[in-house]
Amino acid sequence: MGCQPWGSHPDHASGRGARSDATRCDTNTSPGNGSVRRCPREPPMRSPTKTLELAGHEVTVTNPDKLYFPDAGITKLDLVRYYLAVAEGAIRGVARRPMVLKRFVHGISAEPFFQKRVAEKRPPWIETATFHYPSGRSAEECVVNTSAQLAWVINLGCIDLNPHAVRANDLDRPDELRIDLDPVPGIAWAQIVEVAQVARTVLDELGLIGWPKTSGSRGIHIWVRTAAEWPFTEVRRAALAFAREVERRAPAIATSKWAKEERRGVLIDY
Repeated sequence: MGCQPWGSHPDHASGRGARSDATRCDTNTSPGNGSVRRCPREPPMRSPTKTLELAGHEVTVTNPDKLYFPDAGITKLDLVRYYLAVAEGAIRGVARRPMVLKRFVHGISAEPFFQKRVAEKRPPWIETATFHYPSGRSAEECVVNTSAQLAWVINLGCIDLNPHAVRANDLDRPDELRIDLDPVPGIAWAQIVEVAQVARTVLDELGLIGWPKTSGSRGIHIWVRTAAEWPFTEVRRAALAFAREVERRAPAIATSKWAKEERRGVLIDY
């Protein structure tokens, strides 16, 4: 195998102060084997990073030039900077709430995965909350309260944020009732809006305010702020009663039934 001196190949830059006799391969002589040329492996290319100073901390953005929205040419660093530009509102929506990390590590075009437990190897300034389950298992989840923490989770590939309906200081009593208007295939957007209007009427009669969010895959999420006074089971019963009331008022376009064979129109999930 032939070897070329450093700098003789068009891909090799001629380094300043490089020895003229330096070659890519060392020649070693072993008894009985003659001369053996050994070419060292090329040093691995280090991925570029970008360090941001945020809230008194350094946040490293790895692979900042990686395309996350290829059609629009939007990179991971662009996504981080976007979230920092809207950090006040984003943090207001997730502050003091543990969250599941929905990670699009290969961008929007690839399938994401959900990470419930935050990595053990993390900056010391990342806040967490620990859920304990009847099985005896537990899950330590991330809590975002600052711009540095926000940028850290976005760097992990989180294009959207998925906080729980509970606060970190009270994991047993939700302070939000969440409704998901989930259309079956073939349902037009106008019908989803019609069901949402019925839902709003029911909430108005109950003296509650619902905040619609286009965060569903095809439908609408409605988040209703409540007092953190009831356990999950009670809040779930309230959500079921709400879904059945919307179905009663609009039976032709809405359903509270989960069974696929019974679904029609828009499923009121919770």
